[in-house]
Amino acid sequence: MPNIKIFSGSSHPDLGQKISDRLGLELGKVVTKKFSNQETCVEIGESVRGEDVYIVQSGCGEINDNLMELLIMINACKIASASRVTAVIPCFPYARQDKKDKVGSRAPISAKLVANMLSVSGADHIITMDLHASQIQGFFDIPVDNLYAEPAVLKWIKENINEWKNCTIVSPDAGGAKRVTSIADRLNVDFALIHKERKKANEVDRMVLVGDVKDRVAILVDDMADTCGTICHAADKLVSAGATKVYAILTHGIFSGPAITRINNACFEAVVVTNTIPQEDKMKHCSKIQFSWGIETYFLKIM
Repeated sequence: MPNIKIFSGSSHPDLGQKISDRLGLELGKVVTKKFSNQETCVEIGESVRGEDVYIVQSGCGEINDNLMELLIMINACKIASASRVTAVIPCFPYARQDKKDKVGSRAPISAKLVANMLSVSGADHIITMDLHASQIQGFFDIPVDNLYAEPAVLKWIKENINEWKNCTIVSPDAGGAKRVTSIADRLNVDFALIHKERKKANEVDRMVLVGDVKDRVAILVDDMADTCGTICHAADKLVSAGATKVYAILTHGIFSGPAITRINNACFEAVVVTNTIPQEDKMKHCSKIQFSWGIETYFLKIM
């Protein structure tokens, strides 16, 4: 049987270390650097011949550099005769570019391009979490495990919100309706959704609440938040509709641009995230951001 070797890219070394610690293994030696022209260079510092290799790299930070680093690491292990290479990608990059929005659109389907690049680089297996669109799994011809944060969301709600039996689970957009209805059914509470109209990407024009939150705790649940314009507008909408408290629970807290300022100025009791993306620096500037659970436990179950 091949031994397991775990390597971490530079996007989220803390997560790679936590996974290794939970398995009782040493994190593999790898050196990443850039040449003066900004080309990425990766050197695997130990033998992987015949080994079962896992490479942990999340789609965050300098996304394009980190994606290229992941592709090079996969290829380096593959041509060094690794038995199998699994890419552990907690937050899948380019996941929002999963389809053409309009008939005749010349927009790319970048998520499919990323899938092709991962396959061509030599990946044998992909492990990810809460894909923005489940159909991305079909972009691959290799096995893809898409893990769901729902069990941990339910656990956090029951343990941290005293009034959870009098709450409404809210989706900030129509695309998340399936996610919130599943959680609401498990908790035996009502759900609502917010219909949003966008003028352009990352800019919401108008919101309409479908459902009742009056005199209830409103819990916004989504897979990711980037600039946080949507969830902050949604929180204002919920308060104006009579919600007593508003929480946000997110799998991937990207929090780019004005996100931290918007959260600080919004009416959230807490914005709860997982550690698919490093949050330590952002938590220093925003006391509302809280870690809910460590996702390393999820990945261990299928490694």
